[in-house]
Amino acid sequence: MTAGFVGLGTMGLPMALNLLRAGKRLTVWNRTPEKCAALLEHGAQRAASFDELCRQSEFVLLMLLDETAIDAVLGRNMPAFRARVAGRVFVHLGTTSPEYSQGLERDLLACGARYVEAPVSGSRIPAEQGRLVGMVSGATDAVEEALPLLEPMCTQWFRCGTVPGALRMKLAVNHYLIATVAALCETVHVARACGIDLALLRGILDVGPMASEVSRTKLDKLVREDFSAQAAVRDVATIAELVAGQAMRADAPAPLMRACATLYRRAHDAGLGDLDMAAVVRAFGFF
Repeated sequence: MTAGFVGLGTMGLPMALNLLRAGKRLTVWNRTPEKCAALLEHGAQRAASFDELCRQSEFVLLMLLDETAIDAVLGRNMPAFRARVAGRVFVHLGTTSPEYSQGLERDLLACGARYVEAPVSGSRIPAEQGRLVGMVSGATDAVEEALPLLEPMCTQWFRCGTVPGALRMKLAVNHYLIATVAALCETVHVARACGIDLALLRGILDVGPMASEVSRTKLDKLVREDFSAQAAVRDVATIAELVAGQAMRADAPAPLMRACATLYRRAHDAGLGDLDMAAVVRAFGFF
């Protein structure tokens, strides 16, 4: 099984490293070539171009920033698209709208490729530890062939039926996550204004019934005001809007998510985009 990995950002780099550590053969390519260096030290091969990566790979794993980046890398509207993708399995690991994913599957199938939708839940540290949670959709044969390759990146994979079932599920998971972190940030914002001892608040919440890995991690960041990115405001702002859009299309009221989407977009527009999602606490002053 030969695989190529494209998109070596905050999440993509540790995910690719875990594949190499599991003994997978991997060719890598990135629009910023320097980001390949750590993978080359672990045995990856670097392709000179995306076309070369495709020629060398049965499976092409895409962990790209957004829909625009995917289309640009694939050259989706270019004449060379068909020859580039034919005969390969493309695995979409990132987060886009379900509707975009459906369209991408349609175009790939029309060109003789196969498609697997495989978004993951988790941030940088779980990615580094291989403890992400994966959701997967697609034709049964393509999914079954891809899963042995994908397993080292996640503690568990959940089958979500046909495309875009996995991305719909991913947005539902992020609905809960984003609302939870926003509520935690608001709690700390108000507690600080009331003169409450934040370290003591953290100690109480950390042993209480609401505690979770997420709450403990984000509380630690909030108390120490360490906003180095695990999941960046920039990405959360985009995903919050995708979640709100999913609710709107289903005609399902989601006032909490609409508020979160507004909050994260304001944080992003205020220059906080590269900071961790807990830095949204600084955006409460904008209201």
